[in-house]
Order: sequence, then structure tokens, then C-alpha cells
Amino acid sequence: MSKNWWRILLVAALGAALVFAAAACSGGQKPAGQQPAEEKKQIAVKFSHVVAEGTPKGQAALKFKELLESKSNGQFKVEVYPSSQLYGDKEELEALQANNVQLIAPSVTKLVGFNPAFQIVDLPFLFKDDQAAYKFHDSEAGQKLLKSLESKGIIGLAWWPNGSKHFTNSKRPLKKPEDFKGLKFRTQSGGVLDDQFKALGAGSQTMAFGEVYQALQNKTVDGQENTFNNIDTQKYEEVQKYMTVSYHGRIDYAVLTNTKFWNSLTPEQQKLFTECMKEATEYERKLADELNQKSYEKLKNSGKMEIYVLTDADREAFVKAMQPVYEKYADKIGKDLLEAARKCNQ
Repeated sequence: MSKNWWRILLVAALGAALVFAAAACSGGQKPAGQQPAEEKKQIAVKFSHVVAEGTPKGQAALKFKELLESKSNGQFKVEVYPSSQLYGDKEELEALQANNVQLIAPSVTKLVGFNPAFQIVDLPFLFKDDQAAYKFHDSEAGQKLLKSLESKGIIGLAWWPNGSKHFTNSKRPLKKPEDFKGLKFRTQSGGVLDDQFKALGAGSQTMAFGEVYQALQNKTVDGQENTFNNIDTQKYEEVQKYMTVSYHGRIDYAVLTNTKFWNSLTPEQQKLFTECMKEATEYERKLADELNQKSYEKLKNSGKMEIYVLTDADREAFVKAMQPVYEKYADKIGKDLLEAARKCNQ
């Protein structure tokens, strides 16, 4: 046999040996085309909000993080940034639209510039209590409003309540519309709120939340409107003698996500996201209710404020006084939406 043949046999033997060794090292794995799919890449979700962790909104954001990370087996990684650590009130909506953050929960009034119908939360004496408001949030009309911003690159996922508003003032008990005449109240920005007090013969002044206590103390304004918890934690009972339990307006938040981010998720991921948000929303409502009730009891027990609870007849008198406000904003908000909200009081 020639030397060339020996070389050919040697090369063939070495090749066979290499194939055998590779098979042994692979542990009998299937060819590459039949390998199990690689683990999916972890999805980062930044949740930015402007309040402290101890608030219902702050606690619900952490609850959502816990639920989504657990139920997705770590496929989602949720990073919660409270107390404006990433973005403040003015910047967070722009950051969401740019997909620099995937979740925010601003006050609903911040959305009026996108859709005037969100003024419905400010419309006075529309919802008789918290449960009526929650019924609207869950209704077809409430969900349609929440999801009305998709053309702006924003998708609404949930309503998170802070609570109903009540009146306080330093001059006299407020039991009927005429009692408001000549008084001046601090308000958040918004035409509905100014018109509300105008209809009652009272004045209003837009003012930052952090400036309210001093303004009440200095008599720059006579009164204000807020949730039980805000009245309690801001110690307004020290500078306000009278409180009217009125349930006349709302302070609510909307949990929003970015359209680009949402569309990047699979239907299964969207379903899981929605389920976890629903559970976190139920948790947030419970916390808000408990916190406001606890503050209400604390305010009553302090003995520092004279508290009056509006009767059904009192409420009807205020509804009648607010007719000019309803008429002015009916077309801006939508008559069908207002009718759907009123039905939630039944």
C-alpha cells in the first residue's frame, strides 16, 4: 500500500475519533435545530410616581411589583421610584410618552389637557360616595374614558382612588349653599373647581398643596377641600374649626403605560400584566378606604373641629345650586358620560 493510502486512512481515523469525542462531550444532546428554546430575556418595567411609599398609591405600586415578578417567575423586573425620584408632576407624562418610564400614576386632573372629559372627577356632587365612584371606574363608560388616550401614545390600565373631598373652613358651619357666600377657598388648578365656588357665591384661589396650611393660618383663604387623610396628616384641624362631610368631589389617580411598551408584550404577557394590575387596584382601594376612615375617626375624636354630615336633602340643595356648572361642562365632558356616572349612585 502506498504512503498516500496510509495518509488517507490516518486522516479518516482521526476524523472518526473527533466525531466520537464530540458526541461523548455533548451528552447525547439533540442537533442544534432541535435544542430547547433559550430563556426569554427579562423585561424591565420602571414605575415612577410622586408620592411617598407609605401612601396607598406607594404601597399599591410595591404590591404590583411583587405580584408581577412572582407570577411571571421573574420574567418581569419592576423598578419602583417613589417621591419623584425619577420625574416630577410636570415631567412624568412626557417621560412616559417617550417610553423612558413604563408606568406612572398621575392625578386624573393632569390628563384634562389630553381629554377634557377627565374633568368629571372635579364635577361637584356627581358621586354620592366612594362606592359610587368605584362603580363608575369599573363600568364600561369609566373604562372607555381611561383608555381614551391611545392616540397620544398612552394606555390607561387602572383607576387608583385617593378619596372623596370634603369642605373645611374657619368661619362657620357649611350646611347649605348659602353658607358659602363671601368665603374664599384654596383650590387646585382647574376651571370646574373655580366655577364650583362661583356657583356658591364664594371665591377661590389656586395654590400649591404645600402652601395651604400657612394660607389657612394667615387667613389668606378661609377654607379648602380635601380627603380625610390629607386634612388629618396636614393638621388642618389646627387652623380650621369647621368640617362638612360632603363627598362633593374626587381625588383620583390613573395608572398609565406607554403604547410602544404595551404593544411589545405578547398577549399572554399583557393578560398577566392586567391581572396583576387588577389585584393591585383592589389592594389600593382597600388601603385608601381604611386610611381615610382612620383619619376621619381621628378628626372626630380630636374634638378640635365641629363636624357636620350633609343629609340627602342637603345634598339635593347643592346639586340644584350646581346646575350652572353641569350645564357649562356637559358638552366638554360628554352628556352620555355624565349620565353613566349618575347611574352609579343608584
